[in-house]
Amino acid sequence: MAKRKKSTFERLQHGELNRKQRKQLEQQIAHQDASLQIVHADVAGIDVGNDSHFVSVRPGRDAQWVREFGSWTEDLRRMVEWLQRCGIKTVVMQSTGYYWIALQEELEKGGMTVWVVHARGTKNLPGRKSDVQECEWLRRLHSYGLLRNSYQPPEQIRSLRTVWRRRETVVKEAGGAVQGMHKVLTTMNVRLGNVISDLSGTTGMAIVREILKGERDARKLAQRRDRRIKASEQEMVLSLEGNWREDVLFELQQVVDGYEFWQKQLEACDQKLKLYLEALPERVREEEKPADRERKPRKIRALAGGVESRLTRSRRINPPSIWAPRRDGPWVWICAVSTASAR
Repeated sequence: MAKRKKSTFERLQHGELNRKQRKQLEQQIAHQDASLQIVHADVAGIDVGNDSHFVSVRPGRDAQWVREFGSWTEDLRRMVEWLQRCGIKTVVMQSTGYYWIALQEELEKGGMTVWVVHARGTKNLPGRKSDVQECEWLRRLHSYGLLRNSYQPPEQIRSLRTVWRRRETVVKEAGGAVQGMHKVLTTMNVRLGNVISDLSGTTGMAIVREILKGERDARKLAQRRDRRIKASEQEMVLSLEGNWREDVLFELQQVVDGYEFWQKQLEACDQKLKLYLEALPERVREEEKPADRERKPRKIRALAGGVESRLTRSRRINPPSIWAPRRDGPWVWICAVSTASAR
């Protein structure tokens, strides 16, 4: 009978590496290039994975200077304790999916500086064939100062960015629901999209809801139009005569319910964004005025230009204070360039 392969949890309970990993570790080159100056001495490299993480410290800090830890919270805390015993101050890892986020938070709680580097900085360099070699390679490169840290915003901006990204997803889903309503109405030959520009507007949703309530008279449906609609009542009546199929009406009800759900989600996101924006720190900056006038301080909340323009275009968010985007300084926090942010 073949021997059963141990799971990651079983191997980590005994603190052992598998045969392949032990062989690779024995073959690891231990010497350091004397031509390079060590910039970060107290550094550890982590190869981030789904099931487990491989951690490497400098030889001599521990008898087993490359160890494997599980991805569950208890093992992450055990990793932090081990790194603290080894005197590690800086940890470097690649931004692999979303697996590194929980690990970064635990390391920061342990008082360590976390460097999250992009894979493009190391993928073209030779010498990495496994997880063990990868973590050791990251540690060695960072010890020589050859890696560049990714943009890491403060915790307040991380929370704001999370909700904002969620809001973008909700907006896309709501837009998909509107397209679904267009498709269903066209299937029944109700050409409402030809006489109004926005099906999700006041007139469009009023007519759709009347259809779902059972109204089939095109003239009564046309009376629900807003006075600002340019199409005539007769044109509306002709566009609202369709083939009322029970199965398609059921589909319309499902799509409308989904649209209303996403609208509630959007409202919740906007309320959360407003709370986070009001909690941002404020600073006082004096405006540049002519010398003959008295200068008065003015409170300004500075945000990144891209987010400022997008938030002010939102109909549901009223800016809590005056926003002044800057191109320099630590206030440019929220909307970093996608290629520069690891998260």
